[in-house]
Amino acid sequence: MVDDVWPLVYAERAALVEDLARLGEERWDEPSLCAGWTVHDVAAHLVDTARTTRLGFVVGLAGARFDFDRQNALGVARQRGATPGETLERLRRVVSRRTTPPAPLDSRLVEEVVHGEDIRRPLGLARAYPPSAVVRALRLQARTPASFGGARELLTRVRLSATDAEVRIGAGPEVTGPVLSLLLAVCGREAALGDLDGPGVAVLSAGS
Repeated sequence: MVDDVWPLVYAERAALVEDLARLGEERWDEPSLCAGWTVHDVAAHLVDTARTTRLGFVVGLAGARFDFDRQNALGVARQRGATPGETLERLRRVVSRRTTPPAPLDSRLVEEVVHGEDIRRPLGLARAYPPSAVVRALRLQARTPASFGGARELLTRVRLSATDAEVRIGAGPEVTGPVLSLLLAVCGREAALGDLDGPGVAVLSAGS
C-alpha cells in the first residue's frame, strides 16, 4: 500500500520530538546541516511542511514568486515560535498529520529522516532509523530529478552500494557505506561523506 508510509513518518516525528524535548534551549541556536539554518529553523520547517496541503503549497509557491527557497524561508518564519518550547509544542501537534505537498508520499520520509539528521548530527545525537524507512527515502531520491530536489541525474554517474541494506543503485564508480550516509550524501550533506568509501566518493563530493 502506498499510504503505509504514514506510520513510519509518525514514528520519525515522535522520535525527533523526544530528542528535542531533552535539549537545553541554548542548543536550539546551534547551526544545523542546512546552510544558514539553526536547529530551531529546521524544526520550524518540519512543522511547516507537516501542515502544508497540496493546494496550500501551490498558493504559497505563487506567493513566493515561484522561488522555492523563499517559500521555505517564509514557512520557517511562520512556524518558528517565540521560544524553542513553543516550536516544540507545534511540532508535537503535527506528529500524526497526513497533509502533504503535491509530491510522492515517500517524500515525507525523505523530509523526516534527512532533516532529522540535519538536527541530530551537529548536536551529537544518534538515532537507529528503521532500515525500511531509510531505503524507501533513498530509492525515492534515486528516481527524482534534481529539479525537484532528487538525485536521478547524479546516479547516472555513481553507483551506491549499502553495507547494511540490500541496496544497489546507479551506474559508475562505486560508493559503499551505511544506507543512511548514502541518503544524506545524495541530498548534499557533506558531513556524511566521511562515512563512505570507494572511487565514487569524489563524484558525490563534487555534486554535494
